[in-house]
Amino acid sequence: MNVKVKGFAAGVLAAVFYGTNPLGSLPLYADGITPGNVLFYRYGLAALCFALWLLARGQSLKIGWGYAIKFAVLGSLFALSSITLYVSFKYMSAGIASTILFSYPIMTALLMVMFFHERLTLTTVASITLAVTGIGLLYHGGGDDGGRVSTAGMMLVLMSSLLYALYIVYVKQFRADIGVVKFTFWVVAFGWVAIMGYMAVAREPLQLLHTGRQWLWAVQLALLPTVLSLFLINVAIKSIGSTPTAILGAFEPVTAVVISCLCFGEAFTLRLCCGIVLILAAVILIIVRKSPQ
Repeated sequence: MNVKVKGFAAGVLAAVFYGTNPLGSLPLYADGITPGNVLFYRYGLAALCFALWLLARGQSLKIGWGYAIKFAVLGSLFALSSITLYVSFKYMSAGIASTILFSYPIMTALLMVMFFHERLTLTTVASITLAVTGIGLLYHGGGDDGGRVSTAGMMLVLMSSLLYALYIVYVKQFRADIGVVKFTFWVVAFGWVAIMGYMAVAREPLQLLHTGRQWLWAVQLALLPTVLSLFLINVAIKSIGSTPTAILGAFEPVTAVVISCLCFGEAFTLRLCCGIVLILAAVILIIVRKSPQ
């Protein structure tokens, strides 16, 4: 398969899988499981999945200290991005938080321009504009607190967006002769350590999962939006670069909207349809721009 085609396919699938977060997280929240504990099980089970994957392929988990430091930085960036986003839900609706979070493609593009001299093209600007507008249509209002945006919530989501942008940029610059599975395992493993550090600092006690249903949702969170999504996004970044991968992330809220309509009874309105069309236009534009002539 062509490297570019592989990269775009991986980027789209990564976004789709990441968009399944509400399937597992919302039921666990409803059962009283705190955000820190949801992330604890999500990252812990994902790390276990990657370890078993590597062992099944007969690969060693061993890395050098130099790589360990770099993976600790990557894992911390990814975990802290998750933590700040989840905590922001205490201050605003998940819909508004998801809208603000999608500022990360803009941050990614600016970081690449400022520090790595990547040229900011008209196509990139147009793609980001279309995608952000589309996301805004998907999450305009809704819910009892849909119109309320607090300063604390805004700062937390912007911090989450910046941390995620830094992760995407750093993965592209990471130079290591390590397979993607092993690479992603160490990102998740160090991310899990960061989650436990957060729980200790926040004095958030570990909550045990008691029912098969709760474990099912925890496994879903580990497999779809973590193992598969993170593995595929790392493939995409290496294949097509940081900025296009970030823009392809627009499929994340599209997936969340589809799940809301199919599983949680949300009406599919003209506004949602227009938002999805704009996002698809942004993705097609960036794909056409990056495709070989």
